[in-house]
Order: sequence, then structure tokens, then C-alpha cells
Amino acid sequence: MSSDLSQATRMPMIRLLDVAFDEFSDELVRRVYAAGFTDVRPGHGCVFGTIDPDGSRLTDLAERAGMTKQTVGEVTSDLEKLGYVERVPDPSDGRAKIIRLTERGRDAQAIGRGLIDDIERDWAERFGSERVATLRELLEDIEAHRSPLPSSVRARLVAAGR
Repeated sequence: MSSDLSQATRMPMIRLLDVAFDEFSDELVRRVYAAGFTDVRPGHGCVFGTIDPDGSRLTDLAERAGMTKQTVGEVTSDLEKLGYVERVPDPSDGRAKIIRLTERGRDAQAIGRGLIDDIERDWAERFGSERVATLRELLEDIEAHRSPLPSSVRARLVAAGR
């Protein structure tokens, strides 16, 4: 009976992953704001975290972020208004645009990546470097073996607000 009770009261893994993500993300937001980037929001990560050094097409950003083109397009427009990205003609296709970081965007991205590394180091000190290294290894294995939802299913879920 006690094992049934412990199963019923233990937090599901999906919730634990969510809590860990929220903890990491909240700390990153605090540090980004403290670094002076008070107009950068967590949702901007779908661009900052997926853009190529020389810029990327919107479709590539959306695919890498696992989001719709419309959603990433809205984020891109917001970042453009804030001066972090610019849209330039794609030299290989005159109809398409390349989204690339401005100098301000490159600065923000570099600081953000450094802060992410700092948080990981802080977690290693707080929870143990071996445990954090094992967590990272496991997450990298999961990422390497993941099978994402087909874009048609993902689009239906997004449209339904899920």
C-alpha cells in the first residue's frame, strides 16, 4: 500500500521538467534584466537561440524552435522594432528575406549565452557538478533521439491553443 501511495503522491516527471525549466528560465530573465536588457522577453529566445551567425530565414527559425512561422514572425517583428534584428534580402532568392542580428542583437545574444553558462555553473555548485553533468548528458541523449511531431500535427495543436 505504501508504494501505491508514494506513486500517487510523487510529482510526475513532466511536471518536474517544467519546474526545472521555469527555475532556469526565471533566473535567466532576472540576469538578462540586470545586464540592462529590460526589453528582452523569454519568448524572444525562439530567435536568439536558433538564428545562424549570418542570419536565417523565418521558416528555418520556426522549424528549429518548433513553432509556427506566424508566431516566430511576430517575435521577429517585435525584435526588429526593438533594434535587435533586421530583415535583409536573401542574396540567393530575391523574394525571400534573411533575418539577422544587429550589433545590439549580437551583444544581447552573447550576453545571454554567457548568462546561460553562468547559471549552469551555479547549478553545478548548488547541486553538484557530477549531477549537473549527468543531467546535461541525459538531456543531450534525449535531444539526439527525439522524434518531433509532424508539422501538420503541431500546427493543429497550435491552432487549438495547446
